[in-house]
Amino acid sequence: MKSIRYRLLIAAMAVLLGSSIAKSQTAADAPPPPPMHGHGYGMEGEGHRMGFFAKALNLTDEQKAQMKTIMQKEHPAMKPLMQQQHQIDVQLRQYVEGTFDPAKVQALAAQKAQVQTQLTVNETRVHNELYQLLTTDQRAQLKEIEAKHEARMQKHMQEAPPAPPSE
Repeated sequence: MKSIRYRLLIAAMAVLLGSSIAKSQTAADAPPPPPMHGHGYGMEGEGHRMGFFAKALNLTDEQKAQMKTIMQKEHPAMKPLMQQQHQIDVQLRQYVEGTFDPAKVQALAAQKAQVQTQLTVNETRVHNELYQLLTTDQRAQLKEIEAKHEARMQKHMQEAPPAPPSE
């Protein structure tokens, strides 16, 4: 009888201790979540990919330094474009949450298309500069990585559920 009470007391204390520990670790104490892939502001999202490619392509320290310099040089040009795109997205949100105005949405969409065009041109130029730093073997490895990625994407697209029938 004494053994059962003792076990029950220990179990109750463990539950209390566990709940007090859980309560003390609130969301305010938790570290912020890591950014989603490629959804950073400006070119911060590139850092993760750069690390992957640096390892996969076995970049030299000199190549890494040169690439970092290119990214740092381009950051001031990319940041305002990313901020413009964000501001347009914020403005568009009001037409999702409020009264829809097709003319204003069309105007904002046109502005966003111009910003995205500039971003695409700048990103492609930067990627070209980075590509020029690669050796012939690294370029071949990169093409192989890209081909595997494309194959995975095609497979994923084929496995996607069919679109619901339209009425």
